[in-house]
Amino acid sequence: MNYGFVKVAAAVPHVKVADCKFNVERIESLIAVAEGKGVQIIIFPEMSITGYTCGDLFGQQLLLEEAEMGVMQILNNTRQLDIISIVGMPIVVNSTVINGAVVIQKGKVLGIAAKTYLPNYKEFYEQRWFTSALQLTTENVRLCGQIVPIGANLLFETSDTTFGIEVCEDLWSTIPPSSSLALQGAEILFNMSADNEGIGKHNYLCSLISQQSARCIAGYVFSSCGFGESTTDVVFAGNGLIYENGSLLACSERFSMKEQLIISEIDVERIRAERRINTTFAANQANSGDKKAVSIATEFVNSKELTLTRSFNPHPFVPQGKELNEHCEDVFSIQVAGLAQRLVHTGAKTAVIGISGGLDSTLALLVCVKTFDKLGLSRKGILGITMPGFGTTDRTYHNAIDLMKSLGISIREISIKDACIQHFKDIEHDINVHDVTYENSQARERTQILMDIANQTWGMVVGTGDLSELALGWATYNGDHMSMYGVNASVPKTLVKYLVQWVAENGVDENSKATLLDIVDTPISPELIPADENGDIQQKTEDLVGPYELHDFFLYYFLRFGFRPAKIYYLANIAFKGSYNEETIKKWLFIFFRRFFNQQFKRSCLPDGPKVGSISISPRGDWRMPSDASSAMWLKEIENL
Repeated sequence: MNYGFVKVAAAVPHVKVADCKFNVERIESLIAVAEGKGVQIIIFPEMSITGYTCGDLFGQQLLLEEAEMGVMQILNNTRQLDIISIVGMPIVVNSTVINGAVVIQKGKVLGIAAKTYLPNYKEFYEQRWFTSALQLTTENVRLCGQIVPIGANLLFETSDTTFGIEVCEDLWSTIPPSSSLALQGAEILFNMSADNEGIGKHNYLCSLISQQSARCIAGYVFSSCGFGESTTDVVFAGNGLIYENGSLLACSERFSMKEQLIISEIDVERIRAERRINTTFAANQANSGDKKAVSIATEFVNSKELTLTRSFNPHPFVPQGKELNEHCEDVFSIQVAGLAQRLVHTGAKTAVIGISGGLDSTLALLVCVKTFDKLGLSRKGILGITMPGFGTTDRTYHNAIDLMKSLGISIREISIKDACIQHFKDIEHDINVHDVTYENSQARERTQILMDIANQTWGMVVGTGDLSELALGWATYNGDHMSMYGVNASVPKTLVKYLVQWVAENGVDENSKATLLDIVDTPISPELIPADENGDIQQKTEDLVGPYELHDFFLYYFLRFGFRPAKIYYLANIAFKGSYNEETIKKWLFIFFRRFFNQQFKRSCLPDGPKVGSISISPRGDWRMPSDASSAMWLKEIENL
């Protein structure tokens, strides 16, 4: 099972200008290598049969005929191969020559994509030799003894995907042909190019492809000329690039003197999910005009079991590299802006927040501090309430106190022990029975204290629960589940840690920094069960509900793209290889889906809170699900893995 992935390749062969025999041999060699690696569709550079820099030789009958003979040779020698190959050559159509991309498979020419926009400025003189697809007077042409469709509006359909092709300059036009092809169903766009190098041009090229693949919500595979093209006036770097919805999957080595095969897998299911979600795409389809594509059906007859070469970030909510700092700053700023607006709108005099010494309440407190600073308010208007209970440890207690002191907010300490003991007596619950009643009573007592103090001080209770907890329902209904504004509501647990660390490194004094870094290293726990004999945390959340990094991974692919459990399981085994075995991943995947469905009732009445990323579970916005929906299909699929 390929889970919606299509393996593609951008080839950068060594060419000899006007030596069709040599070029065909190199093309055939790379096709054979690609077939052996399981590639389903491969594209070569513009004019790869002849070389792009032939100049006026494109008017020579011998070159034109040898190019066709070269394609005939490729057809004969790849007759037994399943791979679809796209090669470039000059195509004679009546009395004109077209710059064409020839699509071949199993000895047949499936179609010819014709170049629409011919550059005729600066170093380019294509209108000297070629005719635009816009001037074609026929929809079919004879090539290698076959009558085949030709045009700029061809769609090639398989059971796995639908793809379209444009040629070089087409991408640089105001409305590229690929835009129309995408709107009419193309999920992968191919571009054969002869893009010469210049200062700053490569970055512009990458930006252009990234934007087009994102705008079209598509995969984009780009192959440009490399070593062997004439350097009389320009140089070609051999750019091979594969993008998926704006993200780079694979790229070639620039200016290499060796042939290259750039391979990756386009996730067509992901593209389809994005298009389903993006209703603007559908509206654009309905308004795309009368230019209809011509569909050409083909099939991968002998498709091999696909092996992925691309990698997957095990922490999809956490950007890698230099983007992390920018991401943290954006998220934190959104949280601050959301809370600031709510405080101004309500006229609240104070922000009331329960401080446990854990990650979530720490992040919420940091947001409050930054918000009060932004509004020019005294930090003393932030009422930090620490409420020790039966499971509070010295480590979290002292971290809570130390952080509140160093940040300069108002501090109150209210033990919940006596109130809970009285409550247990009132409801006749044995204090030695540490069950859900024992735990939830403490959470609700804390929430009651916060709400009442907010009433006393004309304040607002700032919620601390994060996206991961709310997805799993790891919150006490009408306890920590409830607040007046939840600043962490769409921040996943895996990101909370990095946000706290980012603030520690960038926005606080040394005393606060030391405390924050210790909080980052503290095991995640609600601390509702008494500590062990050494005074350490006994109730560790991830031992009970599973590793948050796994749940965040499941959550991302389930909500962001609507993937089924089998595919999420497949991706998780790749992303967490060496960290978790298959059985462990399956176990927690089952628990994730079971909890996600049966805890929806808690999410159906969530407080307001700002959306910070691509995923939110607000019942008023991103996620509207009935509380009594059945999880049977999802759990059954996991059981059968």
